[in-house]
Amino acid sequence: MTQVSMTVRMDSQLKSMFDELCEEFGMSANTAMNVFAKAVVQRRRIPFEIKAGEQVDGYAAFRALRERAEKGLTPDLTMEEIDEEIRKAREERRQRESLRSN
Repeated sequence: MTQVSMTVRMDSQLKSMFDELCEEFGMSANTAMNVFAKAVVQRRRIPFEIKAGEQVDGYAAFRALRERAEKGLTPDLTMEEIDEEIRKAREERRQRESLRSN
């Protein structure tokens, strides 16, 4: 599989908060974006509801999606696929940390 890069522009404060939250989930922002992209492609829709006039709580949306996945209500993206993305992200983080410490 050939990998390509993608640039996403966002407010620096949002990026910082997103990075921190992803870290709490045990993944990088890159992995979170890959999980999101895979879910969109597999389901052929945005994997959460978007409404006007409401502020979306991303963490609550993630928890709700995870609960649905654990109940088997989202068969398009298996927990094994999500776990594999997280495993890869953690390995990448370990490699980066190892390079920084050397």
